Amino acid sequence: MGLLLLSSVSRKPNESMRLIVTTFFGVVLGFLIGVSFPTLSTTRRNVTSALLPGIDFAYEDKKTGLSTQTALNVLSMRNSSSAHNASDTSKIWVRSNPRGAERLPPEIIRAESDLYFRRLSGNPKEDLTYKPKYLVTFTVGFDQSKNIDAAVEKFSENFTIVLFHYDGRTTEWDEFEWSKKAIHISARRQTKWWYAKRFLHPDIVAQYDYIFIWDEDLGVEHFNAEEYIKLVRKHGLEISQPGLDPNGVLTWQMTKRRFDHEVHKETEERPNWCTDPHLPPCAAFVEIMAPVFSRDAWRCVWHMMQNDLVHGWGLDFALRKCVEPSHEKIGVVDAQWIVHQSVPSLGNQGESDNGKAPWQGVRERCRNEWRMFQDRFTSAENAYYQSLGINPSNSSEPH
Repeated sequence: MGLLLLSSVSRKPNESMRLIVTTFFGVVLGFLIGVSFPTLSTTRRNVTSALLPGIDFAYEDKKTGLSTQTALNVLSMRNSSSAHNASDTSKIWVRSNPRGAERLPPEIIRAESDLYFRRLSGNPKEDLTYKPKYLVTFTVGFDQSKNIDAAVEKFSENFTIVLFHYDGRTTEWDEFEWSKKAIHISARRQTKWWYAKRFLHPDIVAQYDYIFIWDEDLGVEHFNAEEYIKLVRKHGLEISQPGLDPNGVLTWQMTKRRFDHEVHKETEERPNWCTDPHLPPCAAFVEIMAPVFSRDAWRCVWHMMQNDLVHGWGLDFALRKCVEPSHEKIGVVDAQWIVHQSVPSLGNQGESDNGKAPWQGVRERCRNEWRMFQDRFTSAENAYYQSLGINPSNSSEPH
């Protein structure tokens, strides 16, 4: 018992000394922390305030108890947002680019194309030693190959030649040397306006000054394409056709060849057929069998063509909408004339319906399409004027 008491008494001085030393160091450490904390806090507030000027951290610390960790979290979110915005601005978005190509840099965009052939090897810059300036298309069946061969001879190397095959026969054309350099597109029982709408987009044929869209049954003995274009340029024609042999099949007065003119732009039709001498069929009018379009006129005409009205009937009366003044920029070239042979080849491609011959069904659809096109155009014009608060009947635009 005496030993235990002695041991306990002897340990008290050691524990007391340890407590004193610990307390001393605690006081010193607390003093040092107390002296340094205002500087650290001020520095942090200054840095944070510079980065987040919208938040007064001195005020928040006192009034709301916003912790240092919360401030750092907000700072981290701000930095993350800044990085995200920087990433967004590095992405390309050009509203003036063609629709769908806004994400591309403008310098890489090639909105237009062409029908020029390219090689499979070598330097692309050396592919084209010559670029044709004009385009001629024929919608053909092989039964008319001799006639097309004669027609192609009238077109120089300045022309790209495209054949649209409605009978599916393409390889037989290899007997003609020029055919090996032509472009062949085949779809059975389709019309030239079906082909034109699908394969002659304005951006595809933009390299050509003039586009000829011709039938297969045209006699060209008195026609030369280069001379024709010279006259078209001379007289400022945007839409034109060669004059038709007046001794041929029934045709409009406007498109008949005149012997005393290079070009004519107006005519006199049968009584009561023309309500205005500047309107079709007395002016601003060519037929759809052998039209020739300038690049700019074709851009408009292509958009006016309907996807489902494939015969093009009625289109010739509306062509004037694409040039202004139409009675001056649409005309017939008399000095270069052709013969319309009226071969009913496309009619024979039709199908019998309710006992009708194939050609009868085709002709009936042609007439129906003419009426449908007129109705659509009139409705579209009326809707446009009404959207502007204009009474269509009071519009100065002739219908």
